[in-house]
Amino acid sequence: MIKSIINLFFPKACAGCNSFLLESELVICTTCRHEIPITNQHLNQNNEAFLKFYGRIPIEFASSLLYFHKKGMVQEMIHKLKYKGHQEIGEAIGTWYAEDLKKCEQLKDVDYIIPIPLHKKRFKERGYNQVTTFGKALSNQLNIPYNDTILFRKVYSKTQTKKTFLGRSEAIENIFRVAFNENHHNKHFLLIDDVITTGSTLEYCGRELLKIPGARISIVCMAMTQ
Repeated sequence: MIKSIINLFFPKACAGCNSFLLESELVICTTCRHEIPITNQHLNQNNEAFLKFYGRIPIEFASSLLYFHKKGMVQEMIHKLKYKGHQEIGEAIGTWYAEDLKKCEQLKDVDYIIPIPLHKKRFKERGYNQVTTFGKALSNQLNIPYNDTILFRKVYSKTQTKKTFLGRSEAIENIFRVAFNENHHNKHFLLIDDVITTGSTLEYCGRELLKIPGARISIVCMAMTQ
């Protein structure tokens, strides 16, 4: 009753098209749910996300749920999540994608979900890591521990969005570090992020995790540029 009254005076808007949501709709409206560009990468081991890292780092599996297009619906959603504090978007995407990922044999033995870390200064500026709710939703649905203490960012850097592939690679090399103990040996780590663009950030984070003896890496993201 109270929720209905609140929604009447403060209706929630769709994260994709900004239309008002019906009481039965969550985060995105039914129309956007049907129109949003889904990759179905989880159905194919040698998908474009997996091939993005081929020859760069050894990984067990890689996939993203959505395609990211400039000025598209997914960009609007990620922007709201990353810069406007709409963390419920990450939770919704994580809960949605987990239903597909439960069917992936390559992820059955994952030991930890590891988010791409923010520097402490960036975290203070933004107030949150945009992949936290995504990761925790995956954790809850897949019953895999979420761990944001193994991988950390030691160097504060400006946004990478306008840099070239080479520029991004040079900028992010050597800015991540891994902190581990014997309990982390021989584990399968699921590295998560919001959007796969060049893949450089994920590559260098993966390289750090692979410094752990016996480590194996998989990658799952909310979206991927197309």
